[in-house]
Amino acid sequence: MVGHEAQPSLLQPSLLQGFPDRAPVNGPPLAPENPVARVVLESSVPHLDRPFDYSVPADLAETAVAGVRVKVKFNGQELNGYIAERRADSDVAHPLTPLHKLVSPVAVLTPATLELAGTVAARYAGTLSDVLRTAIPPRVAKVEKELLAGDFDADIADLKPATDAHAWASYANGAAYLQHLASGGSPKAVLTALQGFGLDGWPALVASAVATVRASGRGAVVVVPDYRDLEQLEDALAKVLPTSDVARLTADDGQTPRYRNFLRLLSGAAGVAIGTRSAAYAPVRDLGLVVCWDDGDDLHIEQRAPYAHSREVLLLRAEQENAACLMAAHSRSTELQRLVEMQWAVPIEAPRTIVRATVPRVLNTADSFEQERDPLARIARLPGAAWRAAKDGLERGPVLVQVARAGYAPSLVCETCRELARCNACQGPLAVSSSSAMPACRWCSTPAPQWRCTHCSGTKLRRGAAGVMRTAEELGRAFPGKAVVTSSGEHVKATVPDAPALVVATVGAEPVAPNGYAAALLLDGNSLLRRENLRAGEDTVRRWFNAASLVKPAGQGGLVVITADDTAATGALLRWDASGYASRELALRKELQLPPAVRVASVTGARADVVHFSDALEANAELASAAKLRKAGPAPVQLFGGAQPSAAESDAEVRTLYFIPYTDAAETTRAMRAVKAANAAKRTAGPVQLRLDGVDVL
Repeated sequence: MVGHEAQPSLLQPSLLQGFPDRAPVNGPPLAPENPVARVVLESSVPHLDRPFDYSVPADLAETAVAGVRVKVKFNGQELNGYIAERRADSDVAHPLTPLHKLVSPVAVLTPATLELAGTVAARYAGTLSDVLRTAIPPRVAKVEKELLAGDFDADIADLKPATDAHAWASYANGAAYLQHLASGGSPKAVLTALQGFGLDGWPALVASAVATVRASGRGAVVVVPDYRDLEQLEDALAKVLPTSDVARLTADDGQTPRYRNFLRLLSGAAGVAIGTRSAAYAPVRDLGLVVCWDDGDDLHIEQRAPYAHSREVLLLRAEQENAACLMAAHSRSTELQRLVEMQWAVPIEAPRTIVRATVPRVLNTADSFEQERDPLARIARLPGAAWRAAKDGLERGPVLVQVARAGYAPSLVCETCRELARCNACQGPLAVSSSSAMPACRWCSTPAPQWRCTHCSGTKLRRGAAGVMRTAEELGRAFPGKAVVTSSGEHVKATVPDAPALVVATVGAEPVAPNGYAAALLLDGNSLLRRENLRAGEDTVRRWFNAASLVKPAGQGGLVVITADDTAATGALLRWDASGYASRELALRKELQLPPAVRVASVTGARADVVHFSDALEANAELASAAKLRKAGPAPVQLFGGAQPSAAESDAEVRTLYFIPYTDAAETTRAMRAVKAANAAKRTAGPVQLRLDGVDVL
């Protein structure tokens, strides 16, 4: 719908705020060619999620091209926007409002980015403006001056990457995949990498694939979860590509470096984009390959609406631009397993003989053999096998200790009845930050010097769980004279030296040892597996594989010890069979019709607003299958962590889930966008949060 179209059903006094200002009949002279600019506004208001027509003054005829930033008059206000296209005419019957101001002559919104943003917005039932906010970094005027002055010009026509395929030789289908890339093809593959360090680690695999596609004259985009992975990848790429050909896109670098690298890609001065979530939209010319590393990491999910996942953005982009796709990880998510079973992607895995020669030996303290040797292994935090592995490993190098929780004692329980200790002020959990600290609430920070249990009136507390700091303290006493390094919270380390030391890290914060760890102890496994989440097992397996891949091969004495019950997840690591576990999980999800076998949409808000949204959705004439959708709720939302809401707020916040078959997904998301826009325009109900495929709602 064009913003200036005169539609009687919409021209109501209460809705006139959704239309641009009308221009006077005698306006400024217009551009001789294509005098109409279709503008996408920077507004998250759902019913303004459509282009609006403005006239192009003659003095902006040459500079107001498609993709540039502009300012326009809208409802008496001055709004930012992008010119989506220039047209010869408009469907509007009255004179158009002229463009108010040209913000910048640099066309930052390419046609490919605009198309991708529209596809992502449609998939996640969001607005185009919200997606563009992530895709295009904030403007930095002085960097644009460098671009206009020609400082970004670079000659990469004679680029000769060092295409070393040594790291791929150990993987079945690996050499064939690189050959397909080198010939200009667009293969799709799911790679299960074995090692996370050294010359054959995952950074070398990705760098080799990028160098191969660059040798064919095409560009590449690589998205990783965080800055630690980004630094490893950048170091690997520096060995096969000129540093000038690689551009980092991450908010951690600051606005100026990020925007400079964005413009380098836009101008063609760089052909490879690497970075975190927003790098998925990088304006790489002649895109030939998209890569996503460790797609199961929650950091790949955008924290702002429409909450898009980097994996899905890259998959959509690969289809749109006919580019090759490489999804790589040490484990395998159920989403990628679904793509493999659909034969959309080819699995790239190492043969079993290579796996046995490359990975460390894995031992579980809960198996029958270990239980006979150490009957107390099930209840001990550091069983005998784990203690021996740490002692022997410290003779050969660093030893990794993975724990589930940060802090010192993140949860306390009553010593008498073992009930969780709660704050008397807000009912939040009590914790201690050090051995000498007073118990305090984790939510409101209120100290509890005279705590009393509400269940048994007990007054003594004990630790319900040990955090990384408490674990480091205990290991320091168990291994006197040995260095203890911690990595957690705001103090995450990217690397550690190869010198003997105990490296205690929370899950996901494990540093990399250049030559690998001598051993790894995976503690608190049962705590990870027993979380109330659909993906608890899948996520635990991913974290275990990520940690175990940092350990030396079994032939060099590498050993991994798990302290968890004998479950399917534990067996997957014992056999080093990530794909088998993913296949089992996906089969169970299909049987139960749970994600990713189906898509899930969550509608969260006040009860009256959620009910209103659901009724409007199910009454939508365009959505014939709405009444057939499997629905759960509305039900109260369980809030964990953070400030405790009041009773009224907690009762009002509810959530409804819709389970959507893939065959109905396009129609359903389109109807959800329409209902959300109609509710915003009519203001008949309050706003609701609409999320598609949220990993934390089940």
